[in-house]
Amino acid sequence: MTLTEAAKKICASQGCDKAVTSNLACPKCSQLGLSPAYFCSQDCFKSNYSAHKQVHSLAKQIIAAQGTQHRKTPPRDGVSCGLDAPEDEKLCLPEWAKNFSFSGPLRPCLYSPQRQVPASIRRPDYANDPAGVSYSEQRDKTSHNNIRIYTSKELDGETGLRHACRMGREVLDVAGKALRPGVTTDEIDRIVHEACVERDCYPSPLNYYNFPRSVCTSVNEVICHGIPDYREIQDGDIVNLDVTTYNRGGYHGDLNETFCVGNVDDEGRKLVETSFNCLGAALALIKPGTLYRDLGTAIHKVAQSSKCSVVRTYCGHGIGSLFHTIPNVPHYHKNKAKGVIKAGHVFTVEPMINLGNPGDFTWGDNWTASTTDGKRSAQFEHTILVTEDGYDILTARENEPVMTWNPDLINR
Repeated sequence: MTLTEAAKKICASQGCDKAVTSNLACPKCSQLGLSPAYFCSQDCFKSNYSAHKQVHSLAKQIIAAQGTQHRKTPPRDGVSCGLDAPEDEKLCLPEWAKNFSFSGPLRPCLYSPQRQVPASIRRPDYANDPAGVSYSEQRDKTSHNNIRIYTSKELDGETGLRHACRMGREVLDVAGKALRPGVTTDEIDRIVHEACVERDCYPSPLNYYNFPRSVCTSVNEVICHGIPDYREIQDGDIVNLDVTTYNRGGYHGDLNETFCVGNVDDEGRKLVETSFNCLGAALALIKPGTLYRDLGTAIHKVAQSSKCSVVRTYCGHGIGSLFHTIPNVPHYHKNKAKGVIKAGHVFTVEPMINLGNPGDFTWGDNWTASTTDGKRSAQFEHTILVTEDGYDILTARENEPVMTWNPDLINR
């Protein structure tokens, strides 16, 4: 929706007759498939939300009542359709996107119904929660102030943390080999999902705070948390695949890589290499005694030397029996991260590097993070174990204990 079109609308708050001059719309209305409800300001939206959400309650009652009626096909949810749906339906914009202002040329499509995980596979606590809440993470935030030190038993058991990370690496390699022009990211999601199940693993992103897919696929100007859909990957795209596996032992292994698909221009290739080198520069500092905040300075210097910027909103994190925990690992210069790196710490480093400014904003799906200027972004990630004299990349490529740039491994 353009600003000119928005100006013709009146604020949806009861008693407010101000004209709408922005694209501020209620995200819940979009999720429920309702017509967009626009508001004149964030403050007006917040102050009147208790009254406005009655619309949501009524809509849910109607949807529930409709669900009891016989249907030949399931009701539209505004974001998905079946694999056998007509091609033009698959390529439709989701309901939330029809009046959304995007920063760049990429547009979402619909995606396939949520894939199921066999009952025999161990699940994290959020897998079956209606809101996808990880209560174990919530408890951890309130009860633990010290970074966990993993023991050799926890790391090296048959289904220990190393195993989870090794499974993640295998799944990412399988998915990466499938990338090529014409393949949909929804198909990549299927491949990741099935590869996880084949390895007796749960795909960690699935239903984490209601994330709807088994992998994050972030294309071009999408920074992270992109939702796989029916859009075909185009010649010249850069595509980040972010994989996390949860194994039988109850551990997560997290990693991602950005791939160049087809004829990527020189600027795009330079961005991808810069993001790889940013991660490598941070890893080179990891050893007992290093301050967590110092990793961001190393990343900043490499990005700045290539005239790129570092996203500040998202950071690395502790990982293991929890998907996300302390420490927080910011990737930018002059951050205020707390803590000293010690042997036994396990965490991710995953700097997101932009061609333009470091700004980001979230799409109306409440997940996809995009650059504010529409320029491209790239990222690499590893799960790291701190050793007595350095570090071990738990999600390393085979026979690559230290990150080594090889463009042939990311060209598709």
